Amino acid sequence: MSTAYDRLAARFERIATLGEASSVLSWDAATMMPPGGGKARGDQLAVLAGLSHSLLVAPVVGGDLAEAEAAGETDPWRAANLCLMRHAHTRATAMPPDLVEAQARANSASEKVWREARRQSDFAMVRPHLEQVVCLVREAAAALAPALGLSPYDALMDGYQRGVRTAGVAKLFAEYEDFLHWALPRAEERQARHPPPLQPLDPFPVAVQEALCRRLAEHLGLDFGRARLDRSAHPFSGGTPSDVRITSRYDEKDFAPAVLAVVHETGHALYERGLPPAWARQPVGEAAGMAAHESQSLIVEMQACRSDGFLGWLGQDLHAAFGGDPAPYQAGNLGRLWRRVSRGFIRVDADEMTYPAHVILRHRLEKALVEGSLVVADLPGAWNDGFRALLGIAPPDDARGCLQDIHWYEGAFGYFPSYTLGAMAAAQLMAAARREVPDLDAALARGDLSPLLIWLRVKVHGMGSLLEFNALLSQATGKPLDPADFEAHLTARYLG
Repeated sequence: MSTAYDRLAARFERIATLGEASSVLSWDAATMMPPGGGKARGDQLAVLAGLSHSLLVAPVVGGDLAEAEAAGETDPWRAANLCLMRHAHTRATAMPPDLVEAQARANSASEKVWREARRQSDFAMVRPHLEQVVCLVREAAAALAPALGLSPYDALMDGYQRGVRTAGVAKLFAEYEDFLHWALPRAEERQARHPPPLQPLDPFPVAVQEALCRRLAEHLGLDFGRARLDRSAHPFSGGTPSDVRITSRYDEKDFAPAVLAVVHETGHALYERGLPPAWARQPVGEAAGMAAHESQSLIVEMQACRSDGFLGWLGQDLHAAFGGDPAPYQAGNLGRLWRRVSRGFIRVDADEMTYPAHVILRHRLEKALVEGSLVVADLPGAWNDGFRALLGIAPPDDARGCLQDIHWYEGAFGYFPSYTLGAMAAAQLMAAARREVPDLDAALARGDLSPLLIWLRVKVHGMGSLLEFNALLSQATGKPLDPADFEAHLTARYLG
């Protein structure tokens, strides 16, 4: 006879399977779906969202939770899984089914219009759709807040990273803004004293880039027996832990965006592949949150693969692929190319020192949109004013301003802080790995990430969602999130 816990586990497995189907459909929409399929795909995703929600909020779930909690769990993984089930049930029961489906449809419609609005740099085109998305986000946040005992915006952030709160984020971001105020001009001054880096000569055929990127991802540890590399307008990682999908985009005049995007997305994919298989399709077997996820993409891309040692190895592979003068592919030159500070408008192209400014701006704006102190019509002006205050420049058009990211237009509010929290965590994890893994940098100089990956499998990947973000960092590094390691990393790389 099945216990209450067993019944819950079976139900959550079904919910996770529906989520996997939604993930693959979303991947297809971004990579292969013809333009005319958008309306039907929105309906499909909305129905799957509604089915998942109905499975989660059914009265029997509440009864089984109460019975399982009363019985108690001594195993820490089962206990954590039960706690996460309760949390998911609480979030879901706060949301009426019609609101869940309305959000799915509004997000899908908005995202499709956003693609054309960005192409035309026309915010007015997508504004009514974003207004509908924001209205529904506010409704959802207002419903979630009392159920979780959080503020509306904190309730949204909780959906992406458990345990992260506005007060803590505001403190971390204010500290970083102070650091950036003096560090960025000093880095620019130091950079100006050196000759500009050599540019590899184009063209770089897309087929050659794609083959190189596949080899590189495989070399980093991605098993293409359970992964794919495809093309999309915006690089991302999706799919499921046993069927990971990563994408990139290619430019025949510059191979760097594709290579660096694949390295970044491979970091995400390796995390998914390293999650504890014994807890597959259970809440405790999932990644620990989006800040944790970003830490894994960034520890691979920024910390490991942009290190001096790894660039020396990678440069040889790049030169073998593209030929020409070997000088631009030397480690020192690649470092000057890929570790160069620049006050630019586009977040995804930003260097690691100015990138947090992009996130800080979005965090403040989305919080104001949720709280109602900023209306959608005023977003472009507020964006430009905030960007000027942080980086001293303002975008010349909305395509390079408030239209550049997909997140808000598909309803993802509360997500942006994860990027910079992840960057800070990546630096903290890398500092700990260097202390604990003998000859880590020597391995990176051979292009070998396996010592780092083995360490991450134990410290992060294999932990699933057993621990909240700060507890996970404390166990792995000896302390909760501390921006000091990130600032030390930037100081050594850009000011040393």
